[in-house]
Amino acid sequence: MGRAFQNRKESMAKTSDQKAKVYSKYGREIYVCAKSGGIDPNGNLALRSLIDRAKKDQVPTHVIDKAIDKAKGGGGEDFDTARYEGFGPGNTMVIIDCLSDNPNRTFGDVRTCFNKVKCKIGGQGSVSHMFDHSAIFVFAGDDEEVVLEALMMADVDVTDIELEDGKVTVFAPNTDYGKAKAALTEALGDIEFDVDEIQFVAQNTSPIEGEELEQFERFLDLLNDLDDVQNVYHNAEF
Repeated sequence: MGRAFQNRKESMAKTSDQKAKVYSKYGREIYVCAKSGGIDPNGNLALRSLIDRAKKDQVPTHVIDKAIDKAKGGGGEDFDTARYEGFGPGNTMVIIDCLSDNPNRTFGDVRTCFNKVKCKIGGQGSVSHMFDHSAIFVFAGDDEEVVLEALMMADVDVTDIELEDGKVTVFAPNTDYGKAKAALTEALGDIEFDVDEIQFVAQNTSPIEGEELEQFERFLDLLNDLDDVQNVYHNAEF
């Protein structure tokens, strides 16, 4: 699982180098999260984690504050979540998460990205059954047994724990996100998470190279250039 997760992180790093796009995506996601769950990060765990992640990605404070102030007003855009699935170059499997104020436009834009690389968008559930929807935490540590015990005591259904190069990686079902984070913080104190996210992790990877790799990277660029696209998950192995 760790390899698939790392592939996903590295591929996103290649396509998230346009700061304005990154700021816009975070601003939209923070706005939606604050509007739906409350503007106080202490009472909205998802918002607090999202703000922490934005800061690690060097999103300016004024961008974060503006999104929260916007949610505080109660008006503004009415964004809905949308998820699309399909097969990319090299028969890779792809999941695209979006926030959209116009689902018809967003679907058309995403479908165009598939068409440009001669691939097809699929129906709901066409590939997501081959991914685990996981809460993922990465932090400095050297004792996975202590971590496992803390999570089991909190009744977290741990999927996997990895220890490599002084870093512990915990995988748990997305539904156990809050419970897992609380258990880790309580057991280990004020830890700093390198990764604190919910995402789709491929159960198996699909190696691609040559022309298929070039097409796949172009496909990722096309998707990440869309304002409505928040995250792209895949099983490609570079």
